[in-house]
Amino acid sequence: MPKIITKAAVRPGTAAKTKVAAYARVSSGKDAMLHSLSAQVSHYSNFIQEHNGWEYVGVYSDEAITGTKEDRDDFQRLLADCRAGKIDMVITKSISRFARNTVTLLETVRMLKSLGVDVYFEEQDIHTIGGDGELMLTILASYAQEESRSASENQKWRIRRNFEEGLPWNGALLGYRLADGQYEIVPDEAAIVRRIYGEYLAGFGYSAIAKGLSEDGIPTRFGGAWRPSVISKILRNTTYTGNLILQKTFRENHITKKTVINNGQLPKYSVENAHEPIIDAQTFEKVQSEISRRSAKYGQPSPSRNVYPFTGLLECANCGKHYRRKTTAARVVWICATYNTLGKKYCAAKQMPEETLMLQSRTVTDDISAIQKIQVADGNILRFFMKDGRVIIRQWEDRSRADSWSPEMREAARQRTLNGRKSECQER
Repeated sequence: MPKIITKAAVRPGTAAKTKVAAYARVSSGKDAMLHSLSAQVSHYSNFIQEHNGWEYVGVYSDEAITGTKEDRDDFQRLLADCRAGKIDMVITKSISRFARNTVTLLETVRMLKSLGVDVYFEEQDIHTIGGDGELMLTILASYAQEESRSASENQKWRIRRNFEEGLPWNGALLGYRLADGQYEIVPDEAAIVRRIYGEYLAGFGYSAIAKGLSEDGIPTRFGGAWRPSVISKILRNTTYTGNLILQKTFRENHITKKTVINNGQLPKYSVENAHEPIIDAQTFEKVQSEISRRSAKYGQPSPSRNVYPFTGLLECANCGKHYRRKTTAARVVWICATYNTLGKKYCAAKQMPEETLMLQSRTVTDDISAIQKIQVADGNILRFFMKDGRVIIRQWEDRSRADSWSPEMREAARQRTLNGRKSECQER
């Protein structure tokens, strides 16, 4: 019998639509830039929804974060949704908006390509799913990275020229505002600085001063919580005496943007009588002597201080502080320093069980030294930032404390309850 082939007609409107999302980013938090971000979000929202055959997924956007950093929250959310199969194509303005690090860009594009997700760069008119897409990306990404390096070097040159002329670069200092390259006193903030110095000489410690300021409803420079570390920095800052020490720190490179202490790698500049002082020299010296006295009496570090494998690696995604190791009755956990010190009001981050942390880390690497940092985010999300530039996301299952109790722990708790009841009966 002859072969018979029948082709079924496709009904109109039954073809699957392409699920499309967009990614937008600006590299500055200034009003003009944020307006630009708002315009990008509006543009892509309309553009995608007006296109036949496309299904609008959403616009992912990040504010005030450079393209060289890969801990962008919405960028990571975009990648997670791609892995979950929610997105078929991503539209973005340009390569520099997506990433300025060539290695990270190519790794991300290849990962998305393996998932069948196309990335379209508008300015360069490149689709990553295509014959020469990766070749063009490699060339253009290298150009974008070089552009980032050049911009960074230009900024460094301007900063160092300012230092050579005895001018500060950063205006973010409680008590002062930067005007025409000079510090000017902000009276209300200066009063806070004088209060901190006065209370310290009166016998108050860093924690007591921070607690008093918080209880009195006095805001910090940026509206966050008063912390002992902030008080310590204010008490040690020579700028309040009217003198400047410039280039105490510097950034290693334009990609990591890691700030390191200047221990002679670059020149330092000392400027006397640079601006009006808030604290006189005598008061400042008294405070430094008192800091030294208290440090000698109370601040001797313990020679047996333990350093654990995850010490310094865990970072809270909510407040940016590190996690500390804590032993409870039930288990060993890692807890956000802000939550541990100031309470849930200032940071509601969850505890991270050490056992779970170790298990999740082993799924990423057998060598903990290969991890640059681990970011603990809401939704039981762990972001592993590797030293080779990769970002690996894991989600862990949260067990209740009761689930982690051993039979011995349960029996001990029962006995404590019984003993408490016996004591109550005897008192009656």
